[in-house]
Amino acid sequence: MRVTVDTGLCEANAVCAGLVPEVFYVDDEDELHILTSEVPPELADRVREAVMSCPKTALLLEE
Repeated sequence: MRVTVDTGLCEANAVCAGLVPEVFYVDDEDELHILTSEVPPELADRVREAVMSCPKTALLLEE
């Protein structure tokens, strides 16, 4: 499973970072970073929730 971000849509609301800080990080410049290219299986459900919770639908999940 991979998660990517559409930087054109992302407003760095940090909802995803609040839900899964192991995968998502918003820096001091308000830019979202994805910390791992492949989502660990134990975080898959939380990442799915983060993708569905993104207020700008800027996250894309590839399973």
